Amino acid sequence: MKVKSIVKLGAVAALATVSLAACGTSSSSSKQAKDQTLTWMESSTLPTMDNSLATDVVSGETLNNTGEGLLKFGKNSSTHPGVAKSYTKSKDGKTYTFNLRKSNWSNGDKVTARDFVYGWQRTVNPKTGSQYAYLYADVVNANAIMKGKKAVSTLGIKAVGDYKVKVTLVHPVSYFPTLVAQTAFFPQNKTVVTKYGKKYATNAKDNVYNGAFKLTYWTGTSDNWTLSKNSKYWDAKNVKLDKIKFSAVKDPQTALSQYQSGKLDAIYLSGQQPKNYKNDKDYHARNSSRVTYIELNQKKDSMMRNKKARQALSLVLNRKQFVNKVMDDGSKVATGIVTSGLAIRNGKDFAQEGTIPAATEHNVAKAQKLWKQALKETGRKNYSLTLMADDTAEGKSTTEYVQSQWSKLSNFKVTNSNLPYKTRLARSASGQFDAVVTLWGADFPDPITDLSLFTSDNTYNNGKWSNKTYDKLINDATTTNANKPAARWQNMIDAQKVLLKDQGIIPVSQSGKPQLVKSKVKGVVYFPVSSNWDFSKAYIANK
Repeated sequence: MKVKSIVKLGAVAALATVSLAACGTSSSSSKQAKDQTLTWMESSTLPTMDNSLATDVVSGETLNNTGEGLLKFGKNSSTHPGVAKSYTKSKDGKTYTFNLRKSNWSNGDKVTARDFVYGWQRTVNPKTGSQYAYLYADVVNANAIMKGKKAVSTLGIKAVGDYKVKVTLVHPVSYFPTLVAQTAFFPQNKTVVTKYGKKYATNAKDNVYNGAFKLTYWTGTSDNWTLSKNSKYWDAKNVKLDKIKFSAVKDPQTALSQYQSGKLDAIYLSGQQPKNYKNDKDYHARNSSRVTYIELNQKKDSMMRNKKARQALSLVLNRKQFVNKVMDDGSKVATGIVTSGLAIRNGKDFAQEGTIPAATEHNVAKAQKLWKQALKETGRKNYSLTLMADDTAEGKSTTEYVQSQWSKLSNFKVTNSNLPYKTRLARSASGQFDAVVTLWGADFPDPITDLSLFTSDNTYNNGKWSNKTYDKLINDATTTNANKPAARWQNMIDAQKVLLKDQGIIPVSQSGKPQLVKSKVKGVVYFPVSSNWDFSKAYIANK
């Protein structure tokens, strides 16, 4: 069938796409400025351009605009044609056949079905070390390959000639089309990957691109990077921007100054800025499917394995005060790991159905009692830990607030460590932390994108919380009940309740994303799910 919106997910409703353009995506040359250069702020540097290794929002945003998968996201998180111009699905829902258009890489090479086969195989190959490989779990043989029990060549994807890709799943997956729109499922050019070896995707030149833009400046460590229009892109005639210049600006006041002086066309606001600019014509309050939560390293010592200690650390936090007084940027109190508005069934929001109020309530007296009991049970008179987070304004505000609340607990010393984004990610992944403020954005509009993080063997389960009941519920939701919407929904609700009841994590807030964007910027599209941007139809209008 021809590609169309099929994100039903058992009556799951996705967050709406927000466009910045009052003029839509008009291509009228009379409305466009001569200089089609967009300057855009990021709060952190670009960690990687390797589709198999990227795990963060900044990398995802850049990869999403320099690459393209079989399908891509459109409005309301529906899927639209990408490299695949159409696809068909078998009656049993287990086989997808994608028909590719003729397109090219930025170096002139043809983008073929073999590029998808290679890219997918490289991502699931345990030698690659991809943290997103688990997204492939429903593809035939993916799990065995990831465990080193089968060869990557057995993965359920085949090239049928140059322009047809056949994918075989273990069982039906209602949200599979939204998976193949993710950057982890993008094609990869084997010749290029092999040519550059360890240098591949570590800078702008040692890579190749098949998206609307190509990366033309990035050293691998620079605070700035530049995208330029990709003339080899199949739809290049409809791409209006010539360049997008990104700058990582960690200080909010510096960002505001650069915005006011015209050096930046769009910035993110934090601290008191959202309150000060709420009535400004350039102000935009973005919804987000990103949740901030705290992971506790339960592998490192017995205190964090003590349920009462974990509950005390959660209970002492006043989340309403944090989102309203500290952040004041449209953030909401998190009720769990699944954000509000992400998934709705029969008119009921998953975030409300799957919550345990005690896991996010504020009760200092109860927290003190539990904390003292935890100290006694673990044979301690006092306890200290280091709380790790990003060195961004948001990261610093969060650690300072959490430190002030945790310090209310008896005989407890908290030291904050705010690190560069890339460093924090690496230390989280390797377990080099006591407690860490983690931010996770849903990759697709289904609760499983968040819940699957905390199965015992998931690479993103940095705190190493483990629960057999939870693992079984998630397994049932993705296998036995994969095609039974009501049962699957209940599996996921029960799973989140297990996670919260055991205080496997400490949910803090659902992020807001306030921005100032110059009115001359038109046609940029924001996706709350994955907190991503599409610049392929954007342009700079005449003032």
